[in-house]
Amino acid sequence: MSEHDTPEPGPRHQVRAVHTEDTVTVYQAYRPAIGLPAARDGRFPQEWKRDRMTWIKPSFLWMMYRCGWAAKEGQETVLAVEIRREGFEWALRNACLSHYVRGTHEDRASWSRRLRRAPARVQWDPERDLRLRPLPHRSLQLGLAGEAAARYADEWIVSVEDVTPKAHAIHAHVRAGDMAGAAALLPPERVYPLDAEAFAHLLP
Repeated sequence: MSEHDTPEPGPRHQVRAVHTEDTVTVYQAYRPAIGLPAARDGRFPQEWKRDRMTWIKPSFLWMMYRCGWAAKEGQETVLAVEIRREGFEWALRNACLSHYVRGTHEDRASWSRRLRRAPARVQWDPERDLRLRPLPHRSLQLGLAGEAAARYADEWIVSVEDVTPKAHAIHAHVRAGDMAGAAALLPPERVYPLDAEAFAHLLP
């Protein structure tokens, strides 16, 4: 049985990602007209809108849940975007939770003011297993807007890879009931080290 078939022990809210000393990999899914040029050129094409919020996801399986294994319309191309850790952590430090949490925020009005000003927002959604069933622990989704979206596109990106073939290959193993074969192809995600005190504002 794969570790992705059963809940992992540990904190309910924890960032798991492919990361190196300098970079962290996040996932996005786009229509081919945006995704393919981005992978080819290592940057987003002119059609990519910097004035829209863009959501990045460190979890490959949550991305598969969101895009339906790259089968949903407009999400047929899955990108693995390697970005600088300093940019990722800047976004987290300047982010606000996407919903009000009593105790985490002073009051609803102050949360609302912070949310309007923040260049990034965070939400935590149930992590997924290989069958895309929800797990007890939560997966980070990071929304970038304004300054954060511009920095992401223009400063933080190190590389862009089209991982749609990998998504299709893993899904084929899952459909065939070969969960071990599917798990063997998953990106090697591990706990991303974050300073608990510095990022306490993002924990519900």
